[in-house]
Amino acid sequence: IKDEQAALSQRIYEDVNNGVYRAGFASSQSAYEEAYSKLFDTLESLEARLSDGREYLFGARIVETDYRLFCSLVRFDAVYFVHFKCNKKRICDYPHLQAYLERIYRNQGVSETVDFDHIKRHYYYTHEDINPTRIVPLGPSLDWA
Repeated sequence: IKDEQAALSQRIYEDVNNGVYRAGFASSQSAYEEAYSKLFDTLESLEARLSDGREYLFGARIVETDYRLFCSLVRFDAVYFVHFKCNKKRICDYPHLQAYLERIYRNQGVSETVDFDHIKRHYYYTHEDINPTRIVPLGPSLDWA
């Protein structure tokens, strides 16, 4: 799966991992809309990919590409949806992506690496140009344990 994994990892990096930043820090409407469109086209594609019942992006075993995607998905509803204006859909609105996210989160040792309070405080507090008041939202409540 080396070549297919490399291609999907690249798409996830460009359109999701970096795509949320390109949308959130866009300096023009057209740049924002382009990043937003690519982001949600890719999320729709990943939702469809997971709809066949596979556990992970390449089947029953987790690979690096899954962790690459997880890092953005785990932050999405709490931060990217509002803070970076990536508000077409939340990950919880994609049933297969949400189940996939929770599956990875429940893998041994993964949930211990996720601190939602820290994630939100980091993004909402450090991006003064996006959030000049530095107010950190109390929600959403995310419990995937």
